[in-house]
Amino acid sequence: QVQLAESGGGLVQAGGSLRLSCAASGRDISDLTMGWFRQAPGKEREFVGAIRWSGSAAYYSEPARGRFTISGDDAKNTVYLQMNSLKPEDTADYYCAADLALFTSTYYRGEEYAYWGQGTQVTVSS
Repeated sequence: QVQLAESGGGLVQAGGSLRLSCAASGRDISDLTMGWFRQAPGKEREFVGAIRWSGSAAYYSEPARGRFTISGDDAKNTVYLQMNSLKPEDTADYYCAADLALFTSTYYRGEEYAYWGQGTQVTVSS
C-alpha cells in the first residue's frame, strides 16, 4: 500500500512559481512511477507529467513541457513538481499519483495509477 500527501499549493500571480510536494510512504519512490495530474473546475482531469527513476525517464504534457519539472528526493521519499511561468490556465487542483508498474506508453492515463493523493489547490491570478 502506498500513501501520498501533496502540499505546496496556493495563490500566485501569473508569471510566478510554485513547488508542489508529494510525500510518499509505504514504498520507496525509486520503486514507483510517479505522476502529476490536475483538474480544473468543470474540466476533466488531465496529465501533467510523470517520472520513473529506474530508467530516469520523465514525461510531460505539452502545456507543462518547458515550464514544469518533476524531481525527487530519495532521502525524503518525496517527489516535487516545480512550476514556473505560471499562467491563469494552470489554475486547478493538482494530484500526485503512483503505481508500481513501469509505464512505457500509458503514463499519461490516470486510470493506470493505483494510488492517489488528496490534491492541493493552485490558483494563478492574472
